Amino acid sequence: MNEETRPATVRVFIALAPPDHAKEELARVLRPAYGTHSRMRWNRIEDWHITLAFLGELPVASVPLLRQPLAGLAAAQPAPRLALRGSGHFDDRVLWSGVDGDLDELHMLAADVRSVVKRCGIVFEERPLRPHLTLARARRGDLTSTAEIATGFAGFSGTPWLAERLHLVGSNAGRSREPIRYRDIEAWPFDGGHHGAS
Repeated sequence: MNEETRPATVRVFIALAPPDHAKEELARVLRPAYGTHSRMRWNRIEDWHITLAFLGELPVASVPLLRQPLAGLAAAQPAPRLALRGSGHFDDRVLWSGVDGDLDELHMLAADVRSVVKRCGIVFEERPLRPHLTLARARRGDLTSTAEIATGFAGFSGTPWLAERLHLVGSNAGRSREPIRYRDIEAWPFDGGHHGAS
């Protein structure tokens, strides 16, 4: 309980998460690569997410400021209909799956999220939205694996799904040599979660 051992900051981002059936659909396609490319640092399936705004390290005390405004934003938004589709890699190191569907709505949602964060007085580095799901990272000296795996499921086309909630997520990234772990700080349902579900 020593104050010095308690982290004063937390790494935070705001994201959407695919439902379990959409993640399992992609995981089935990736399973052979898990075996043949075991040196890749694979993200846990339960941690797969689509980042809308990466806020970086925030003082723990500032996180509660986001709760009510983000809850209000989600309550006023219809749920975007999305699908996981295709694959690619950033800089030969990061393997990802692409996102398809209501991309205009997704970009507008990300812009609204970022506006809310700024109105809360939180400063963060604005990065262009490139909708994707990070799946794995290559270890140094093993960069050929990423392109090879991406080519293997480039034709993947997942079943469309509705994003049910807006997630405020914390991570332990950069704190130690442990694997990165994510946890929901809180998640809020979209008011339009039922729109277009038929």
